[in-house]
Amino acid sequence: QVQLVESGGGLVQPGGSLRLSCAASGFTLDYYAIGWFRQAPGKEREGVSCISSSDGSTYYADSVKGRFTISRGNARNTVYLQMMRLKFEDTAVYYCNAKRLIIATVNDYWGQGTQVTVSS
Repeated sequence: QVQLVESGGGLVQPGGSLRLSCAASGFTLDYYAIGWFRQAPGKEREGVSCISSSDGSTYYADSVKGRFTISRGNARNTVYLQMMRLKFEDTAVYYCNAKRLIIATVNDYWGQGTQVTVSS
């Protein structure tokens, strides 16, 4: 069964750190571009970071650049989002997305999300 599962969210104080994990089952993440998105209450889902499947190039939204790092796990079919110096405005449900174009078909998978709350 194809599945993406996020974990690692929680409650953290401003300035703190969390590491989110996105684990895949039923398919190999190495062949997929992976994106992290977030959605705060009352707001639209926004892209936070992504990593390509080809050359490992990465992208970060301006709001998280220099604080968040996306990476692929070496052997665990997992992608991570290391979040540092967290701010109140980072509070959101974080989702991972795996996408791959195979000829004329796009495989597009989403996880269920993990809550990140930054609060003092």
